[in-house]
Amino acid sequence: MSATLVPTNPPVSSSPETHPARNIRRTVLPNGMLVLTESMPHMRSVSMGAWIDSGSRDEPAKENGLSHFVEHMVFKGTTTRSAQDIAREVDSIGGNLDAFTGKEAVCFNIKVLDENMPPALDVLSDLVLHPKFSTSDLEREQGVILEEIKMDEDNPDYLVHETFTQNFWQNHPLGRPILGTVQTVSSFDQETVFDHHRRRFTPENMIFSAAGHLDHDRFVAEVETRFGSLAPSGAKSTQTETHPSTTPHITLKKKRSLEQVQMCLGVPAPPVNDPDRFSLYLLNSMLGGGMSSRLFESIRENEGLVYSIYSELSPFRDAGALSVYAGMSLDRTERVLELTLAEFRRLKEQEVTAAELKRAKDQMKSNIVLGLESSSSRMNNLARQQMYFGRFFAVDEVVRNIDRVTPSDVQRLANRLFQPELIALTLLGNLGPMKVSRAQLAC
Repeated sequence: MSATLVPTNPPVSSSPETHPARNIRRTVLPNGMLVLTESMPHMRSVSMGAWIDSGSRDEPAKENGLSHFVEHMVFKGTTTRSAQDIAREVDSIGGNLDAFTGKEAVCFNIKVLDENMPPALDVLSDLVLHPKFSTSDLEREQGVILEEIKMDEDNPDYLVHETFTQNFWQNHPLGRPILGTVQTVSSFDQETVFDHHRRRFTPENMIFSAAGHLDHDRFVAEVETRFGSLAPSGAKSTQTETHPSTTPHITLKKKRSLEQVQMCLGVPAPPVNDPDRFSLYLLNSMLGGGMSSRLFESIRENEGLVYSIYSELSPFRDAGALSVYAGMSLDRTERVLELTLAEFRRLKEQEVTAAELKRAKDQMKSNIVLGLESSSSRMNNLARQQMYFGRFFAVDEVVRNIDRVTPSDVQRLANRLFQPELIALTLLGNLGPMKVSRAQLAC
């Protein structure tokens, strides 16, 4: 979980800046690319990531899935290295090379021993800056991603979440799948891919973050050697879509082959930088964030109705969702839905106890500290905080904000979130004649 507070955006400068609480420094290269580092002298590893500050939600509808497609394609070879060359070089230095695409960012990253940082940076920069995008590789990768789409559609857990999301953010890019569709992926050609790379992979739209056993000044010099020739485009990539609005849908999707009914029940939630976010994290933890959560104890432990049930947050830069997932047999579905809504109602009507809130706070603080013990997590944390807040948060600052949350804060937020007219529901499975009315979602 990333530490999050109300952002204060410092002016961007070409001179290095040092965070007062940690060994964090930032430098803007002459071409506008931001380099962030956190020095961790006690480690032997270095984790580096080239972040593109745009993701699937920034794609036009006809290009849905293009960010993810380009993420795959950069591994197929560069103007100087084949895919086999890349794999062998990374293996020879014992590196871990990876990438991912999200709704709002794409990241290419590598983790190596500190002594292998220069060759690792060579490979990573070559991937990001000089992909070949050959037509033969493009056609093969289209086939790979089409199989990935089919595989996910056969996964009921994925399918219920995707169906919920598409209907929740109806007619908005947030609702579109990160992978794209069979139609859009099949339409991508070499010109489309090169154009996307040219528009998105610009210094103003990139952050290069690193954490581990490194020296900031020497590291910046290495990065500038490789990325300094990247010409600025003149402006940061902008997002043009309208502000996301949610649809309180009730969607019953029949799939006779499933033994279980998959449920996804959710409400709109605050964006990632909302002042109430610490209350939200704690509410989510108490509702369905672990084995001591209310949903787990009530529905699994006390009633024995499910094997898996949990709640989760999906915060974005200007919107968010809080949802509950469960899988159960058809004859237990109405009871699980009823008990879930009862927990919504209880959070609205009764303040949580001091003991329950303390347990959630202790769990969250432990998760934050343990989650930042690796150079990879620190590298991720640096980039995400920069993208969403323009500043960095020491653990002590985060802990203070967690400790400030009161039972009344949680109750107030529950009343803000759990409004029956805003609740959305997706059920997936062999549903037969089952129906769900809006009146059944009262809480």
